[in-house]
Amino acid sequence: MAFLELSGVSKSYGEGDQHTEVLSGIDLEVEEGEFVAIVGFSGSGKTTLISTIAGLVVPDEGLVTVKGQPIDGPGPDRGLVFQSYSLMPWLTVTENIGLAVDTVFSKESKDARAARTQKYVELVGLAHAADRLPSELSGGMRQRVAVARALAMDPDVLLLDEPLSALDALTRAKLQDEIESIWEKDQKTVILITNDVDEAILLADRIIPLNPGPKATLGPSFKVNLPRPRDRTAINQNPDFIALRAQVTNYLIEVGASAKSSADDSRDAPNVTPIDASRGRLPKAYRDAAASPVDRKFVEIFEAKKVYPTPKGPLTVLENFTLNMDRGEFISLIGHSGCGKSTVLSMVAGLNEISGGGIILDNKEIAGAGPDRAVVFQAPSLMPWLTARENVALGVDRVYPHATPAERRDVVEYYLERVGLGDAMHKMAADLSNGMKQRVGIARAFALSPKLLLLDEPFGMLDSLTRWELQEVLMDVWKRTQVTSICVTHDVDEAILLADRIVMMTNGPRATIGKILKVDLPRPRTRAELLEHPDYYRYRGEVLAFLEEYEHGAKPKPAPAPVSAPDPDPDDTDTQPRQVAMA
Repeated sequence: MAFLELSGVSKSYGEGDQHTEVLSGIDLEVEEGEFVAIVGFSGSGKTTLISTIAGLVVPDEGLVTVKGQPIDGPGPDRGLVFQSYSLMPWLTVTENIGLAVDTVFSKESKDARAARTQKYVELVGLAHAADRLPSELSGGMRQRVAVARALAMDPDVLLLDEPLSALDALTRAKLQDEIESIWEKDQKTVILITNDVDEAILLADRIIPLNPGPKATLGPSFKVNLPRPRDRTAINQNPDFIALRAQVTNYLIEVGASAKSSADDSRDAPNVTPIDASRGRLPKAYRDAAASPVDRKFVEIFEAKKVYPTPKGPLTVLENFTLNMDRGEFISLIGHSGCGKSTVLSMVAGLNEISGGGIILDNKEIAGAGPDRAVVFQAPSLMPWLTARENVALGVDRVYPHATPAERRDVVEYYLERVGLGDAMHKMAADLSNGMKQRVGIARAFALSPKLLLLDEPFGMLDSLTRWELQEVLMDVWKRTQVTSICVTHDVDEAILLADRIVMMTNGPRATIGKILKVDLPRPRTRAELLEHPDYYRYRGEVLAFLEEYEHGAKPKPAPAPVSAPDPDPDDTDTQPRQVAMA
């Protein structure tokens, strides 16, 4: 008999026209001490599944058992960690963990309970912060408290519902390592809900996809036969890792594509040119929005510097940032949190004043924000009382003042259909999912026909599977426009998929360019095709090695070798940014 078993579990919500069957006939067996990762798309029913195992949701049909005993509600034998920390803000780290211990082990002596609490405070590396309140902790530290609290209850099963998805990439990587280390020591039975394939491979013994709902079912089981402990950089060249990663990713792509309704792609691109430069009464920022004779050095960033005043004196967050871009080039900007990626982007956008150096776009120095630069942020900042179409039209009506209303409508609807919102363009922004809102943001940016597209972690708030889909959308629209683009990201695979060159930044303060990697992979690119390309994991390994070096606080060191750059002119000395020696 399996340690944990689900037999024919189904769950529905709502009645009548609102009735939705979320889970359908779920069968799952988990052995004692096994670490199982369940991966799936947003809205596929992952949280309903984990809540059913936790006893927080009662299935309509089927049975859930632990050690052969049916689950009829929540209990201390199942420790649950959610994405949100749910800590008592007025209690310290020790007191938050002790609250759970006192509840479950009320018959133990006070000293025994205190010792148990202290054990788990130390197990998650928070002894130095034992007396701090949650408000004094980082997001990663708060999540450690949540993990310690669940473990301190000494559960038979540890249930982790996307516990790391709200954290930055570096903190997430550290906590992944800590979860594996804790699991090795405690050998609890663990079920991890995640949307990150790499996270699943790093942590689990077995990976099971949850096929998209409604009526979500479990897909095939993928065994993870990789030795522990698993180092994310070292296994990058492991053929078993590469094969497994491709199998799981391709399966998810296929089931996602089959579940997604095909968008109407019949509309032709409108024959409308933005902004007539001859209309002198228009503001200067609106002129010449379409054509430019400049191809080389279309964007020139020379020794850009940013200094902020602080009570302790000036703080230099960015210095000596020098980069040239050709027209139509796509740059990915990557580095750890706090390295100044978004600072660079905001200065290029004209939203943040530069402290030194200069930035030139199409032979004109940037002195403020303008419609020649479109920005897509993590949150798309839509007007919630307007429809998707009206949100895109706000900018289009200003950038194409000479076009007829019908032509402007064609521009708006063309790009909304290109991002897969042809059937949803008349929905209110407030009624759209996060992924749909970001599609509107992408459509709005492209519809302005900018000279430079700036993307500030545009998919950072989305689950990785939705992110894959929108990356494909972005690439599809970009290949038609070839707009010069800079994308800030913390996702190595995203950086490779999108870019002609990857610009890697050193840690702040005084952050600068550490290395530039030219990505010589054929376009158009899809994630599935990249996984099969012989050079893909070499590029991935170079970026991971750089990030791993700077994870430990490395500082720039001079290196004699030139960086990779596309065909520099012999006298083009300012295209060579400072490099670091790689580990």
